[in-house]
Amino acid sequence: MKLHWIKTNWLLKLLFPSYTWMIPNKTNSIFLTFDDGPTPEITEWTLSQLKQHNAKATFFCIGTNVEKYSEIFEKIQHDNHAIGNHTFNHLNGWKTNSNKYIENVKKCEDIILRNLFDIYKNQFKLFRPPYGKISFLQSYKLRKLGYKIIMWDVISYDFDTNVSGEQCLENILKNIESGSIIVFHDSQKAYKNLKYALPKTLKTLSERGFKFEKIN
Repeated sequence: MKLHWIKTNWLLKLLFPSYTWMIPNKTNSIFLTFDDGPTPEITEWTLSQLKQHNAKATFFCIGTNVEKYSEIFEKIQHDNHAIGNHTFNHLNGWKTNSNKYIENVKKCEDIILRNLFDIYKNQFKLFRPPYGKISFLQSYKLRKLGYKIIMWDVISYDFDTNVSGEQCLENILKNIESGSIIVFHDSQKAYKNLKYALPKTLKTLSERGFKFEKIN
């Protein structure tokens, strides 16, 4: 199966410069991100893998999951990872009225802030659109509210059941560079591939001299 845009096309980055696709740096830092959690067992397993490599990451959380699994959400914060908004219930921006979309993001924000430690409240203004699909108007309104729209440079395709864990790993290792933002998912659907690819990603890239940082 041929996958397209594992490495985000340079033209797309050029056309949407207000989105964050990469974070250029001179320290060989890369940025792991995890979408769709928190999820019982899977998020906790993910946290344990990150801890083994002293790696920091950014978790783009769904509001309904934060509401249901607030104790796991607290564990993400205890380990000093960054938190981002991923809408209240995983909306596709291209299929959603803009006002309803913004309301949904705000609902997620309310849930996150309610469960966020005080020391992190000034840092929380990261947003990733589910499916990477967001309209210009939705993006404009969110940026007016102070949000940074965080996209990605490399996507693992761990969520795709037609893709193997080995392919997910290859997708990352062949396309990574300093400053890359990488997408994984701490979700039930992605767990099989995540369980294979994440430990090997952390080990291999650590050996290559990369540092895993959270997005600020």
